[in-house]
Amino acid sequence: MFHSMRGKAALGAALAAVLLTAGCGGSDDSSDDAAASYDPDAPVTLTVGTFGTMDFDNAGLYDEYMKLHPNVTIKQNNVAQSAAYYKSLQTRLAAGSGLDDIQGLEIGFIADVVANHSDAFVDFAAEDDAAELEANFYDWKWGQASTEDGKVVGLGTDVGPQAMCYRKDLFGQAGLPTDRAQVGQLWSTWDQYLDVARQYQASPAKPAGSAFVDSPASIFSSSVYQGEEAYNDEDGNPIPAESSGVESAWGYASTAAAEGLTANLSQFGDEWNAAFSNGAFATIACPAWMLGYINSQMGDAGAGLWDIAPLPGASESSSNWGGSWLGVPSSGKNVEAAKDLVEWLTAPEQQVKTFVEAAHFPSSPQAAEDPAVVDATNAYFSDAPTGQIFGDAAANIKRTPIGPYDTQIQEAFTTALTDIASNGTDPDDALQDAIKASEQAIGG
Repeated sequence: MFHSMRGKAALGAALAAVLLTAGCGGSDDSSDDAAASYDPDAPVTLTVGTFGTMDFDNAGLYDEYMKLHPNVTIKQNNVAQSAAYYKSLQTRLAAGSGLDDIQGLEIGFIADVVANHSDAFVDFAAEDDAAELEANFYDWKWGQASTEDGKVVGLGTDVGPQAMCYRKDLFGQAGLPTDRAQVGQLWSTWDQYLDVARQYQASPAKPAGSAFVDSPASIFSSSVYQGEEAYNDEDGNPIPAESSGVESAWGYASTAAAEGLTANLSQFGDEWNAAFSNGAFATIACPAWMLGYINSQMGDAGAGLWDIAPLPGASESSSNWGGSWLGVPSSGKNVEAAKDLVEWLTAPEQQVKTFVEAAHFPSSPQAAEDPAVVDATNAYFSDAPTGQIFGDAAANIKRTPIGPYDTQIQEAFTTALTDIASNGTDPDDALQDAIKASEQAIGG
């Protein structure tokens, strides 16, 4: 069923590579000059480019660092949408100017930075304390920011280990268990999860019009990274047509779409947002940051209605959705001071604070094992032991190769799944549509 498209890989990457032509020459000299003249006590203003809600400011970390270092002033330049942020970053890389002293790098962009922009950023693997830094992070998190020759373009902030959030009230109405331990036992595999979905859909007592899961994308995007490979081979070449992870994820998600087990909502669209409150679905694949999103959509009315169980298949391999890094442009005027700040912001101690204050799950195993994280519970989600659930998931994530085209490839497959659920498209035909759209996305 899956056709080979190896060799049609990264033609689109050439466009990104052009961006470096203007911006990277002489960066080593500028870095050496900065190191030679660096005075850690000299007054310095550091700019930090961020996107969305990275929350260093809201967690009080900037203020704490400036109190510890009275000579440092930190100014944050935030862009609400990550796509707009990265487009601006690429433009500034091409121009070789306008970069902040520190730049946030989101998981959707890190593969492009690693493949095409690594020379524009400080290599943290070349630092004197590189071994200590590496030990601060999950190996898969460190690896995602690493080039083939071992350069590391940024240090990790947060991650998005996944679980499954479910509506206790809807489960109860449908005659399903509501206790999280019992619920977790219902679906140790995705096949079992689909069986539970069928039980829910068949229940005459469930709310009319309610589906078991929000979207086929919820199944596909969370299960695809549980394979040995998702969209790329170990060399970073896109292989969605022959990937074992894609094949298994497509099987689960297309089955759910074809059998009407999903609400077929477009994630992050207006209808999807409203559906949290109207009971349109009973489960959703749930990275750690999704808890805050659900809370924001339902407000006080949702408190105690939700609980959390492990993701299907998590005992063998968990899944990650989200997370970021902080990188230091190597041509900056304050490289050494910026590196100091990045190392401090991403240290385990600060990751614990960011989790406690803003619920960003740590990319550091030491932070994840801190009692403040391990013992954390979430009252809104029925006092679920979120620190333990997401900590177990994070520890069981394997490094699945990621690439610059993952977002476009995933969109091709989720669009095809929507066609199955909405239009009754045959799953085999939809699969071929997804593969064709993937080939177009990567220039094949």
